[in-house]
Amino acid sequence: MSGSFFSLTTDAILDALDQHGFATTGHCLTLNSLENRVYDLKLEDGSHIVAKFYRPDRWTYEQILEEHDFLLELQAEEIPVCAPLRLSSGKTIAARGDILFAVWPRTGGRMPDEFSDAELMQLGRMIARLHNVGSRQKAISRITMDESTFGRQPLAYLLEKDTIPDHVAPAYAELVEEICSIYGEWSADVDLIRIHGDAHGGNLLRGDEGWFFLDFDDFVNGPPVQDIWLLAGQMGLEGMRNRATLLEGYRQFRDFDESWLRLVEPLRALRFVHYASWIARRMDDPAFQNAFPHFGTDDYWENELSDLKDQIRAIQDGSGTAVSPGLEIREEEAELSNKDFFWDWED
Repeated sequence: MSGSFFSLTTDAILDALDQHGFATTGHCLTLNSLENRVYDLKLEDGSHIVAKFYRPDRWTYEQILEEHDFLLELQAEEIPVCAPLRLSSGKTIAARGDILFAVWPRTGGRMPDEFSDAELMQLGRMIARLHNVGSRQKAISRITMDESTFGRQPLAYLLEKDTIPDHVAPAYAELVEEICSIYGEWSADVDLIRIHGDAHGGNLLRGDEGWFFLDFDDFVNGPPVQDIWLLAGQMGLEGMRNRATLLEGYRQFRDFDESWLRLVEPLRALRFVHYASWIARRMDDPAFQNAFPHFGTDDYWENELSDLKDQIRAIQDGSGTAVSPGLEIREEEAELSNKDFFWDWED
């Protein structure tokens, strides 16, 4: 990793934007993001843009371009997404040294606290339209979400780097392999399409013109249910009910096989593993050291092991199965904890 990424200066950021057709004023506000470096810039005409400098060695130029092309394709179909702006070169990507960057319109909106049934149905229709476009072709350069890329490869990295304590590693690895085997078997006949990949509420805003998705940084070829469960991710009956309501709207525009819902809990478990590996790969970054001071401790890994055991039980119980949207949920079953939600790794 080039040290320049950790020490991007305001002058370097402004100069990069000025060279590509944006008349900046000097206003440069750092926005929250762990994976990339993101800045709000004011232009001489009074408008604002957002500049995103990509972490080197994560995505290639071709992979980022494929994300941008997908967003522009969605925008052309009037699907509400935040798409990149064209630079003076006519392209959507430029480089500052070894760091690739892109420019986006600054968009206003509020993150949702919770969704009404009507909103879940509306979002279901929106995701279905997104998936209709995503199913037209495969992404050539982006990764495919499966048991290897989100399970076995992250596990191999964690073991290779001795990240997991010796007293936890064997049991943890055994559980990950069991989850990977289940997911591989259950997903064998599922069509993989271009999906958002990280479509939780933190990547969804409601502005003056309604809902729109942003941050397709984790865009992949993957199972459609990934975008469904992340937006309605609670465990137990509350999650099942919300997913059923969301799918009621989804099915107005696109078919969805009910059997795919059994992938929800295996996908949740794979996300745990992928997330731990993601943190481990970034711990040379001071921002990650500050954000995750507890990472790597015995307590951290013992909790991770406990969470995977819970996931195995949820998989065996069939906790991702749909229920009628009208099902009453008893208060004790609707009670949620922190484990019911998964914080974004680019918040």
